[in-house]
Amino acid sequence: MNALGVVSRRLCAGVAGRVSGWSAHSLRPFAGITVSQIDEEVAKLLELKAQLGGDEGKHQFTLKTAKGTRDYNPKQMAIREKVFNTIIGCFKRHGAETIDTPVFELKVNDRRILDGMFAVCGVPDDKFRTICSTVDKLDKMSWEDVRSEMVKEKGLSEEAADQIGQYVSMQGGKDLAERLLQDAKMSQSKQACAGLTDMKLLFSYLELFQVTDKVVFDLSLARGLDYYTGVIYEAILTQNGPAPEAGEKGEEGVSVGSVAGGGRYDGLVGMFDPKGRKVPCVGVSIGIERVFSILEQKAEASAEKVRTTETQVMVASAQKNLLEERLKLTAELWNAGIKAEVMYKKNPKLLSQLQHCEDSGIPLVAILGEQELKDGVVKLRDVHSREEADVLRAELVEEIKKRIADV
Repeated sequence: MNALGVVSRRLCAGVAGRVSGWSAHSLRPFAGITVSQIDEEVAKLLELKAQLGGDEGKHQFTLKTAKGTRDYNPKQMAIREKVFNTIIGCFKRHGAETIDTPVFELKVNDRRILDGMFAVCGVPDDKFRTICSTVDKLDKMSWEDVRSEMVKEKGLSEEAADQIGQYVSMQGGKDLAERLLQDAKMSQSKQACAGLTDMKLLFSYLELFQVTDKVVFDLSLARGLDYYTGVIYEAILTQNGPAPEAGEKGEEGVSVGSVAGGGRYDGLVGMFDPKGRKVPCVGVSIGIERVFSILEQKAEASAEKVRTTETQVMVASAQKNLLEERLKLTAELWNAGIKAEVMYKKNPKLLSQLQHCEDSGIPLVAILGEQELKDGVVKLRDVHSREEADVLRAELVEEIKKRIADV
C-alpha cells in the first residue's frame, strides 16, 4: 500500500502541477470530451493534491526490509554463490539428483556402537536416549560438566559415567575399530560388534578414495536424534584465519563447530509407508548460514578481493574522446564470448578505470590510446601484476582467452 501511495501521489502532483501552469480553456476539446469536463477532472486532481499535502515533503516514506528476511550486499552474494556452486558440484560429481528440502541443521561414529557401549558400561535401557543426548554435548562442554549432568541430573551411577568417559575420549580410524572389536567389554555386545565391523568396512572404502586423513572415528560423536540406526557423522570446521563467533575457541587448528551432519536411518521413511516397509536412507544437512558467516569473516580478515562480478576484462582509454572506440572494442569482445565491461562516462580518468578493476577484482584491462589505434594494437594490462604488453588487435581475443584460462 505504501508503494501504491507513493505512485498515486506523484502521479496526481505531476498532472495537477502541469495543468495548473496554464489554462484548461486553451485546450482543444478531445472527441466526445467537453472543456467543462476537463475543468471538472482538473479540479478533482487539484483537490486530491491539496489533501495529500502538496510537494512540501511533509510525508516521509521509509523502505524497510520485509520481516523475517535480510538483504545481502554484492560481496556476500558472491560468497554465497561460490559456496552453493561448490556444494552442488560435489553432489553432482557423485551422481546426486536435485530436490528441494529445508535444512534444519567429519567425525564418524555408529549409533549401534554407542548403544552397545552404553549397555556394557551399565547404562539402563530406559536411560540410553537421555545419556546419548548428554554425550552429544561434548563438543560444547567439558567432560567434567558432561559427567556431572549424567550423574546429578540424569541419575546415572558414577561408575557407569567413568566407564563411558574412557570410551568417548577415543579417536582414530580403522585401527581403533579393530582394537575395540578385541576389547573385553565391547566384544560382548553384538550390536557394538556389528557397528564396528561396518566401521572397518567404511574405512576400507575411505582408503580407496584416499580421504582417511579427513575422517576421524570419534566415539564422542552421538547425534542425539532417535531415528538414526547406523553410521552418523558431522563435518567439523577447524579454525584457520578468521576470528570465530562469540563463545568459540579461536586458536589455529582448533575446532569451531559443526557445519554439517547426518547419518543413516532405516526406519524413518517406512513410518509413512502404509505397508511399513523399511527404506534404508542416508542423509546430510548443511549449516549453510554458518558456512557463509565463516567465509565472510575470512574474507574480511584477508587481503584477498572477493569478486562481485564475473567481468573478465575492462575496456579502458588513456586519452579523451575515445568513448566510441571503447564501445566498439567492447562489442567485439562480447561477440567473442568474453565478459567485458566499460565505463560509460565520456572521458573517465585512466586511474579511475584501473582502480575500479582493483576494487572489483577484474583481472585484465584492455587499454586504448591514440597511438595504439594508429599501430593497430591494444595494451593489455594484468591488474594483479600490473604488467602491460601490446597485443595486435586481431590477436586480442585469443590472448585474453588464454590469460583468463590461467586465472
